[in-house]
Amino acid sequence: MPNRTFRLDVPAVRGDGGDVSVAVSCPRCGGPVRAPDLMNTDSRCVHCGPVPPLHVPEHIGAEIVASVVERITATADPPMTPLWCPWPLPPGWTLTGVAYAGDDRTGVRATALACAGPAPLGGGPADLVFVAEEPGVGLGTRLAGLTGPDPGPELVDALTDPGSGHPDHVGQAKIKVGGHPTPLWLVNSPTDRSAYAGEARGMWLHAIAWPASAGHLLAEDVVLHDLTEWTPPELVYGAPSPYLPGRA
Repeated sequence: MPNRTFRLDVPAVRGDGGDVSVAVSCPRCGGPVRAPDLMNTDSRCVHCGPVPPLHVPEHIGAEIVASVVERITATADPPMTPLWCPWPLPPGWTLTGVAYAGDDRTGVRATALACAGPAPLGGGPADLVFVAEEPGVGLGTRLAGLTGPDPGPELVDALTDPGSGHPDHVGQAKIKVGGHPTPLWLVNSPTDRSAYAGEARGMWLHAIAWPASAGHLLAEDVVLHDLTEWTPPELVYGAPSPYLPGRA
């Protein structure tokens, strides 16, 4: 059964003359999600059971970001799920996607933001995705290529026995989140990416970079800003990310 698509109530930003479609899928596996019905009050994945459905607009632009921010704030049940964005963006980088997991009944329980630009060590383009989520959602671990809904077991391993990791990975990333220094630890992801996990505002924070060497960007002065507090009008938008929809 293919993923369902819905319409987002904002104008299209790529000149297609209509509303922007939104893919709805399971945050844990990327598979299809069934809407609540007379038998179940929750959205359900046929493989993972009850899940907050993941909504990924197929395009990106200022109107799309504003609509997602409005959805987050309108359904907020404090603490509000942040929408973390590097700001200022690294030179040459653009924002390439946003997503949220949740519905009108549960509120927004996870957010994701994608950006892309030149790889820090050269050699072509790179992609970064930042995920903020409540425990149990599973979006960050899926994008990181981990098993289970949360990175807790991987973080225990990283803290007790970091190991050699991938040679292109940064051992530990230190970034600023909402003005506060925040450590992120390398977790054992597939070799095509670097994945880091930590905590910010009482929620899991994931940073996933493609290719693996792009994780070196997180060793620089990266500052994450919550777009639900203020969205910079100077944000630059690029081609939609291939990593937010479907299976990572």
